[in-house]
Amino acid sequence: MALIVQKYGGTSVANVARIQAVAKRVKRYRDQGDDVIVVVSAMSGETNRLTDLITQIDENGSCREKDVVLATGEQVTMALLSMALVKQDCPAISYTGTQVKILTNNAYSKARIVDIDAHNIQSALQNNQVVIVAGFQGVDKGGNITTLGRGGSDTTAVALAVALKADECQIYTDVDGVYTTDPRVVAEASHIPSLALEEMLEMASQGSKVLQIRAVEFAYKYNMPIRVLSSFDDADNAKSTLVTREEDVMEKVMVRGVAFSRDEAQLTIVGIPDIPGIAVKILSPISDANIEVDMIVQNIGSDGTTDFTFTVHRNDYPQATQILEQVCKNLSARECSGNTTIAKVSIVGVGMRSHAGVATQMFKALADQDINIHMISTSEIKISIVIDEVHLELATRTLHDEFEMSKGLSEV
Repeated sequence: MALIVQKYGGTSVANVARIQAVAKRVKRYRDQGDDVIVVVSAMSGETNRLTDLITQIDENGSCREKDVVLATGEQVTMALLSMALVKQDCPAISYTGTQVKILTNNAYSKARIVDIDAHNIQSALQNNQVVIVAGFQGVDKGGNITTLGRGGSDTTAVALAVALKADECQIYTDVDGVYTTDPRVVAEASHIPSLALEEMLEMASQGSKVLQIRAVEFAYKYNMPIRVLSSFDDADNAKSTLVTREEDVMEKVMVRGVAFSRDEAQLTIVGIPDIPGIAVKILSPISDANIEVDMIVQNIGSDGTTDFTFTVHRNDYPQATQILEQVCKNLSARECSGNTTIAKVSIVGVGMRSHAGVATQMFKALADQDINIHMISTSEIKISIVIDEVHLELATRTLHDEFEMSKGLSEV
C-alpha cells in the first residue's frame, strides 16, 4: 500500500462530467489499497471569472479581499469532488487550506508555505477516507486567507507530499508529460519519459509551463518524485514523465530540452558609480517590492561609471520602472530605460556537465539565423539567452534541431 498525492488542474475538473471522471480514477487507486490525498485547482476559467469580478469592483482594492475571493474557486471543486466520491461509495472529506492548516507568510497573491499541520489529514486517512484539499491557498498567522499565485496548486500538492512523506506526487494535467519543448512551437517535440529534478527545476524556471517552479523547488529540496500524467488518458500504458533523482534517470543526454518565456522585460540604468555595493542599492528597492529579478549584467566602466541591466517578469515591469526611476535620481545616473519586446530561451540538460563546446554550438546556430543575443546566463546544466521576442520561435526551432531533440528518447 502506498501513500499517493494527486493534483488535478483546471481542465481536469472543468465540469461535472470531468469531476466524476476524476472521482472514478481516484477510487481505482483507493480500491487497490492506496491512501490517496487529492489536491484540486479551480474549474477551468473560474479564476479568470473571479478576477474579472474583482476588476469590475476595484482592481486596486485590498489584496486581502482579493485572496478571499480567489480562494473560493478551489473550494467549489474540492467539495464537488468529495460529493462525487461519496456518490461512488468511496468515503471522502474535503479541506480548505485553512482547515488543513497550510500556514503561509502574509504576502497576498504570492504567499509562500511556511509549515503544514497534517493532523486533520492523517486522522481522515486513518478513517479510510480520501482527503481532498483545495490547492493554491493557505492561511497566515493572523488567520487571513492567502493565495500562492498562479499554478499554486502544484506547490500545495508537492508540499503535502513532502509533509506526509508520500511515495509519489502525481500531477494530472491536459498533457501526458514533459516534452523537449512546447509542441505548439515545434511540432517534432519529443516526449521525455524521465528527467532529473534538477533538469525540471531549470526548465520550469526558464519558462516551461508544465510544472510550477516553486513546486519543483520543493520536490528538489526534499527529493520528492513527481509524475506528470494526462487526466484524459485512462489506458494502463498511458505515457507519463517521472521527475526524479539524477541517478535514477537512465539517459543523461547532452541537452534535454528547450524552454522559453515570452513574459520578460528588461531594465537598464546607465552611468552609475562603479563602486562596491552599487548592485545592492539598485536591487534592494526592487526586492522590497516583492519583485523577482532574473538575469543580471553589469558592464565594466572606463570612466568611473558602469551600466546595470536586469530582467523581471513583464507583469512587474510598470512597478519596477517606477522604482528604478527613483533609484536613478538617488544615484545621479545618466538615464534609465526599459524594453518589453524581449524573450528568454534556454537549453537544459545534466549531460552538459560532461560535454564541452555546448555554448559555442548554441551561439553559432543562432548566429547562422542572424539572431542577436542581448544577455547570457549559465549554470552547470543550463544556458539562457535574452533575444528580441520576434525571434523566439525561430530560435526555439533552431536549437531543437541543432541538438537533435526530435529523435526522441527511449522509454523507461
